[in-house]
Amino acid sequence: MKYFWTFFWTFLLVQMLNYVAGAMLGVAFDLNSGTIIAIVATIIILALPAVLPNEPEEKHGLH
Repeated sequence: MKYFWTFFWTFLLVQMLNYVAGAMLGVAFDLNSGTIIAIVATIIILALPAVLPNEPEEKHGLH
């Protein structure tokens, strides 16, 4: 379920950003490009915790 909600909110926020940026630049709204960016952003968001370490870094040699 967390994957669905992550994609859902990423999709909405990317589409909003796509619309606003397109309106500021004067280009037409394109749903396909926003969807592709949302899918890539969702994959990055879900992969990031797998790459980051869980334990805090130990401080060796603190003077």
